[in-house]
Amino acid sequence: MAQVRILWPSNRHFGLANYQFSYYIAEMANSFSNVFTIALAVCGGLAAARQSLPSRYVAGYAGIALVGIGSFAFHATLLFQAQLADELPMIYVGSMGLWFLFDDQPGFGVKTARTKLLITLLVIFDVLFTWSYMVYRNPVYHQVVFATIVLTSAARVTYLLKWSERTLDIPDKTKATIGKLFSRGAAMFAFGFLIWNLDNIFCDTLTHWKVSIGWPRAFLLEGHSWWHILTGAGTYYMFIGIQYM
Repeated sequence: MAQVRILWPSNRHFGLANYQFSYYIAEMANSFSNVFTIALAVCGGLAAARQSLPSRYVAGYAGIALVGIGSFAFHATLLFQAQLADELPMIYVGSMGLWFLFDDQPGFGVKTARTKLLITLLVIFDVLFTWSYMVYRNPVYHQVVFATIVLTSAARVTYLLKWSERTLDIPDKTKATIGKLFSRGAAMFAFGFLIWNLDNIFCDTLTHWKVSIGWPRAFLLEGHSWWHILTGAGTYYMFIGIQYM
């Protein structure tokens, strides 16, 4: 008996025409804007490998690349399965970053009790979120959880730089560099989120402008694509900041 593949449409919608430029790609700009994130992740991973940094950082860059690949697949197909390939890795990579920040003991092995506990909590959290998101398919839920992870990371970095016992071990110049990297990354996230929401609010007006100025210049008005680019760059900056920790 031939297998039947069931594909569900996504529960996310964006203010632009689908399959406008290709029979195979639903949202051209939103798909290819992820190439920027993938390229940054590849460059970061190669640099980490060349510098012989701990393998956890190379794995982190691989996770960032996976987010870009999943997002490309989602915007190219608009299928719910591809949406999960976009959104779930965002949570996984974010929680991995929290592991890096809370595992502040000397060394980068996985044999200490603290590291084992953090990895266990990481896996439990990711499994529970995956299950709950499959049950409760609300994009706002995903956004709230992801925002919580980002804010927790920012709070942890602030604590490590200002109030923890380790702060005396970090040179002032390094602290300044970390602060600049995280501030720049956070600003890019915030600006990208603003553009994305403006794109949603003024979708009809922007669509009229796109038609008026024509393609390919109209690609510059794709707000969600700018969200991809800005969050990709923001993640890259913040992940470099984590490496300094």
